[in-house]
Amino acid sequence: MIDKNKPEQNGLTYADSGVDIEAGNAFVEAIKPHIKQTNRTGVTGSIGGFGGLFDIGALDYKDPLLVAANDGVGTKVKLAFETGIHDSVGIDLVAMCVNDLIVQGAEPLFFLDYFATGRLQAGIAEKVVEGIAKGCKLAGCALIGGETAEMPGMYETGEYDLAGFAVGAVERDALLPAKNIAEGDLLVALPSSGPHSNGYSLIRKLVQDQGFDFNAPSPFEHSSGTLGEALLTPTRIYVRPLLRAIREADGIKALAHITGGGFTENLPRVLPANIGALVDLSSLSSPDHLQPLAREIFSWLQIQGKISRDEMLRTFNCGVGMVLIVDPDHCDRICDNLADAGEKPFVLGHLEQGDHEAAVRYIGEPEWS
Repeated sequence: MIDKNKPEQNGLTYADSGVDIEAGNAFVEAIKPHIKQTNRTGVTGSIGGFGGLFDIGALDYKDPLLVAANDGVGTKVKLAFETGIHDSVGIDLVAMCVNDLIVQGAEPLFFLDYFATGRLQAGIAEKVVEGIAKGCKLAGCALIGGETAEMPGMYETGEYDLAGFAVGAVERDALLPAKNIAEGDLLVALPSSGPHSNGYSLIRKLVQDQGFDFNAPSPFEHSSGTLGEALLTPTRIYVRPLLRAIREADGIKALAHITGGGFTENLPRVLPANIGALVDLSSLSSPDHLQPLAREIFSWLQIQGKISRDEMLRTFNCGVGMVLIVDPDHCDRICDNLADAGEKPFVLGHLEQGDHEAAVRYIGEPEWS
């Protein structure tokens, strides 16, 4: 029988179950400087409340629509566990969300993250949030809140998972895709930095099956570190150059973020029912088009894994992270604007009548095949 008048001795605590509240509080304090660096016009309040606040009325929008996107990093986080490199996946997390906002013409305003782990290791978690903050700065959005979940038994020691949530705004009459997409419009490509955050289950299987080591020296000429470091190259964030081009150069009708599914699955998402895309894969062979490391990675993946061309095209971005659909009369001006912002745009193909079996047709062969 329990004596209610006797003080309890050696009673269980939350820490005994594997959840350290004090460590969680210390982690929040440690990440506040990173979060503060992402502040922008519209941020109201500070980290620590039950919800993040943002004042859209402080911005110069007349008739805005809010656009929301959420995503994760997928099994790319497994490479972070293997290599001990944890800051770049935070950039990936932001990129995968904000690149989905810009394809609708929306300016990213704020971001929230979800970090789940079995046992909080503050050094690792802080590195992840440091990367998230860097990604937010690159995208021009504020990190206004998040959730850190410590769940013993759910994850192996040192492992975690990530999810991100981004909200942006676009004027109602500037929402993309436009309604005037037509046959003859051009496809303009922006290079990727590598696989970005897609296809990593296949990459990891290839590495395992072929007996490679993520911590071994990189086999790529344009990467002096390890194989893992090369494959952890962060997803590019296209927000700033595309926002500038949308606002300064007429003729951008649609944007497609090339993620899982490649050209094959992502281009049709922004096309009218009667329009298809013709992609000239030989345009990927020019040394002036793809980033050198990305070209080497995709060539290596296809050769080592004996992956077919069609499988490459529906799994990876194959060197192109974003595709613009533009009016041909405005293409040169748009490309010049993007080049001034540091991009290297090139024409990937054009739109045609969609009376073919596939919404995306390919001609030519890429160098990595």
